[in-house]
Amino acid sequence: MWCWMNGEYVHSEDLRISPFDHGFLYGLGFFETFRTYDGYVFLWEDHCKRLQRALDDYHIVLPYSFDELLAVIRELDNRCNGEDGYFRLNVSAGVHDIGLKPTSYTEPTVIVFRKPLPTMVRGEEKSAVWLNTERNSPEQSIRHKSHHYANNVIARFEVPSLAELEGFFVNGDGFVAEGITSNIFWVTDGKVYTPSIETGILPGITRGQVMQQITVIEGFYTREQLEQADECFITTSIQELIPIRSLQGKNFLGNNGPVYKALHEQYVKRINDAKGRS
Repeated sequence: MWCWMNGEYVHSEDLRISPFDHGFLYGLGFFETFRTYDGYVFLWEDHCKRLQRALDDYHIVLPYSFDELLAVIRELDNRCNGEDGYFRLNVSAGVHDIGLKPTSYTEPTVIVFRKPLPTMVRGEEKSAVWLNTERNSPEQSIRHKSHHYANNVIARFEVPSLAELEGFFVNGDGFVAEGITSNIFWVTDGKVYTPSIETGILPGITRGQVMQQITVIEGFYTREQLEQADECFITTSIQELIPIRSLQGKNFLGNNGPVYKALHEQYVKRINDAKGRS
């Protein structure tokens, strides 16, 4: 598998980082995951803005422009016979002594990982379960997509297969939060709902795009309120909008849900329109 690290194209088995990287020592690193569509990265600017907010908050100086990194992504696809790929753009703080001495990180470790896209069938349903693990609170007022992933890992142990199931978190106050790797939406009497960012969830990129397509009511909701819904779906940048068929005995309309179908069709149209303008 081809990757790219600090200006060099590298095979994945040859990637090396220092044990003194503060991304390893202290979990100080951030990342974005996305895919290409015929070489095009949908909502690239949104991913860049979210990553830049995290880097700014933690005084990490990115030594490459986002245009340079976008060129890297295209080259990695080219090196894989032009096939679309699953990408992770990762920025960790870089090498420093043990201890929290630095007041800024000017030489981070920057890696673009690429792997084959997982098999995806648009409209393929998943089921969901409530997790016993509570969603932890973010380090700041807004959650960054960071190396601090232990909460998600503990939750993942509860789910036999993320390919077939998504686990739904509630937060410490008992309010519906998000999935292990997704944001959650549901539809009751034609109205679309999603948890507020203030529940501690990640402001997902696909989540934001859905909220531009239709009026969505954000708030603090209980499990029981979600279970009363007619439709439920989750969103990720890799798999787009995924219909949920059931949640621990509660059945939804799944991929027959009219709101889900309309929103996913609009989402795909936006991808195709954006590709055509690129």
